Amino acid sequence: MDDRLLSLLMVATLAVAHLVAGQLRFLAGIPRSVWLSMAGGVSVAYVFVHLVPDLAEGQEVLAEALGEGLLPFLEHHVYLLALVGLAVFYGLERAAIMSRRQRRASSGEDAAGRGVFWLHIAMFAAYNALIGYLLQRGGEADGASFVLLFGTAMGLHFVVNDFGLREHHKDAYDRIGRWVLAVAILLGWGVGLAGEIPEAARAALLGFLAGGVVLNVLKEELPEERESRFWAFALGAAAYTALLLAL
Repeated sequence: MDDRLLSLLMVATLAVAHLVAGQLRFLAGIPRSVWLSMAGGVSVAYVFVHLVPDLAEGQEVLAEALGEGLLPFLEHHVYLLALVGLAVFYGLERAAIMSRRQRRASSGEDAAGRGVFWLHIAMFAAYNALIGYLLQRGGEADGASFVLLFGTAMGLHFVVNDFGLREHHKDAYDRIGRWVLAVAILLGWGVGLAGEIPEAARAALLGFLAGGVVLNVLKEELPEERESRFWAFALGAAAYTALLLAL
């Protein structure tokens, strides 16, 4: 199969994942689903086994693009951008939690406010578009193995994200949010098809993505009230790590 067609099929599958994840009722409830914990483990494994090594290469690209001595206090630009990605999504999570808390106190409604909803959706739409872009460009550069490995990890990650977003935004996410995110990944793929962004910008965005993936997985796994399954998370991470190393 042509690599471009394969990446299109994968990105379409990821878009559908957002549209149907809410119908997977067996994943809902407390204690946290074994399958969601395993999916989180797979996503984090991909970040540390494949994306972090790519960040080392991206660091060289950024250093060359910025020039020696231009920003000496930012010696590790890409890793700082990973930190920024983690911090941004942590801030979004806190904003959603605080908004829900305030609305419960004032009106009894357990959903984040409209402003937080649109902020959340806008950031995740950009996040999804980046993943769509990377699928298209990475597929052309590295072939079918990249598309399948990266696409599988991100597809499972999308299901994890979907449950977190639905918890914060309830009906607004089902009516609007999931459709925006599904379209965003297709648009990102289209941008990759139309042309390539500068290598330094790609490296910076990859760093941001790595930090975002780690935070978005751990925020779902760590809260005590989730009653998450550590063994399932560890099994997912170990199994996908073994697969990545074998290939």
